[in-house]
Amino acid sequence: MNDKVEQVVHKLIERKETIATMESCTGGCLANTLTSIPGVSEVFHFGAVTYSNGYKIKMGVPKSTIDAYTVYSKEVARAMAKAISDFTTSTYGVGVTGKMNIEDPANPSGEDDVVYYAIYSKSSNTYLTKELKVSMQTRKENKEYIISYIIDDLLAILS
Repeated sequence: MNDKVEQVVHKLIERKETIATMESCTGGCLANTLTSIPGVSEVFHFGAVTYSNGYKIKMGVPKSTIDAYTVYSKEVARAMAKAISDFTTSTYGVGVTGKMNIEDPANPSGEDDVVYYAIYSKSSNTYLTKELKVSMQTRKENKEYIISYIIDDLLAILS
């Protein structure tokens, strides 16, 4: 996967475009993956880990979206992606939310093994949104699984 991450970073640099992330269940794994590549400081603006609904809202996710669709939804992933792009004036924003085989007493709705992510493109005002079932044994494996899909989608968008 490292080759693909390098390609994403180099394509962003070539295109003079930028990216920022707002992650919940992946806990900054995407930001960490991107920032492991030399030269990424030219294109990576900011990474936020927003586990709580309150901090999603503080970062720009409308409370009405969380209330209408639940925090575990494609709509909230989209709102996270746009909010982080707007907050950082980045070309692309990525939002990730969901549950990785756990129950969340504070947010009981939604399936316990579904993660949603969205990639927002400011220049075209469009979203790529996906839903993934996670079934790996460890959180680390689930995070890596999710990030591999996001990297593949970023590469496709940038190609």
